[in-house]
Amino acid sequence: MSQEARKLPYGDGRDALLAAVLEVVAEKGLRGATYRSVASRAGVNHALVTHHFGSMEGLLAATMEWSVQRSIDETGLSGIADFDGHFADTLIATVSAEPELQLFQFEMILESRRNPRIREMVERLYANYVSTVEEALARRGLDTRNEASLAVFAALDGLMLQFLTISDPDRIRSAVNQVGRLLSALEKADGTSGETTRA
Repeated sequence: MSQEARKLPYGDGRDALLAAVLEVVAEKGLRGATYRSVASRAGVNHALVTHHFGSMEGLLAATMEWSVQRSIDETGLSGIADFDGHFADTLIATVSAEPELQLFQFEMILESRRNPRIREMVERLYANYVSTVEEALARRGLDTRNEASLAVFAALDGLMLQFLTISDPDRIRSAVNQVGRLLSALEKADGTSGETTRA
């Protein structure tokens, strides 16, 4: 097994292939993700791609779902209702520790302009993120029917893209906190004042 393959902390076989896709795409783009390049990075036989996922497209779809769930879990996105300095620090620390998660997703988003099958994956990606934000904002008592959740996620998504390319953590942290202040202003405009809704 190669040294690169031993670095992967995600287990053997299927999980190793998912992690390998993230790394290969982050380094070489989607066109660099071939059966052999991914299997070599994972330290497994390339036949395992078809065994576990059926095709490279199946592997990309599984990697997309896996990476989105990891992002939601590890960034604490569901805790966005608090939107304080701790949330900003957790978000930046997580993206710093595993930039491949977001880089892979951004590559897939760009490719979706050219590939309708990938567009379906990206639509699910956005739906998953936005619904997570919407649930968190609803817990905060905000009316999310006016697309506030989409706007908040779009702001965070854009800030993470800037962080991955320009990499100015202090400025990005300040901007994330500014989004929180905008949410507070929205609460006041809605008259919710931070009260959570009760069933």
